[in-house]
Amino acid sequence: MLELYHHGTSVCAAKPRILLAEKGLEWTSHYIDILTGEQFTPAYLKLNPKGVVPTLVHDGNVIRESTLIGEYLDEVFPDPPMKPDNALDRYRMRMWTKRIDEEVFPATAVITFAISHRHAVLANPPDVLEEYVNKLGPTEAPRRRKRLETGIEDAEATAAIRVFDKFFADMETALAGRPWLAGDRFSLAEVGVIPFVNRIDMLALSGMWTEARPHLTEWWERIKNRPMFQDAMLKYVPPALRKLMTDKGREAWPKVREVLHSA
Repeated sequence: MLELYHHGTSVCAAKPRILLAEKGLEWTSHYIDILTGEQFTPAYLKLNPKGVVPTLVHDGNVIRESTLIGEYLDEVFPDPPMKPDNALDRYRMRMWTKRIDEEVFPATAVITFAISHRHAVLANPPDVLEEYVNKLGPTEAPRRRKRLETGIEDAEATAAIRVFDKFFADMETALAGRPWLAGDRFSLAEVGVIPFVNRIDMLALSGMWTEARPHLTEWWERIKNRPMFQDAMLKYVPPALRKLMTDKGREAWPKVREVLHSA
């Protein structure tokens, strides 16, 4: 039995949803509302002491960390295979997933919060808001509080935009020479990268590739046409939150564009 604890707009939680869909596996959904702090409940913290999503439970065994969940699922359910056949392409695949974990994921959290999610958090009652901020710990809480106030104007948000710009430039270069990021077929590289491109798309910032990156633009159209896309990427996103992300992203795009042109 496969059980997935996840949230609709969590980029990391989207990775196993993509893989489960691509492999045609049945699974039980446990939706954790990370915007109201459900990830900090004692019951969930027993499964995932970090208080993050996703968490996969397979026949009672708890599997954490989205990249490792992907590797696990591909080993346990190898059809269709999601790793390239040769060592060089497997290296390329892991370079993309490593970069996601180390560089792109932190930048995504900053951009998403600065543009849209801060508005959802600010809509909470004052006591809920304070509890949410303070549970992030003494190091992160002041930074998160500052981003609540400054949004896309925050220096960390500007730096995060530039991380994505470099990432998309490197994707464009890679896709100019091959149809997929790590070879001649869809792989765990795509599984890792898709949620992050989708996040920028949902934030109405797709001009970051449509204006000057044709290979990435074509790749993204192919991804959106895959059968898994609707269920894995959009089904679990609350409509109101999706609208918030798009509306606030459109408002932010002129400022984002200024950052890109000043780089």
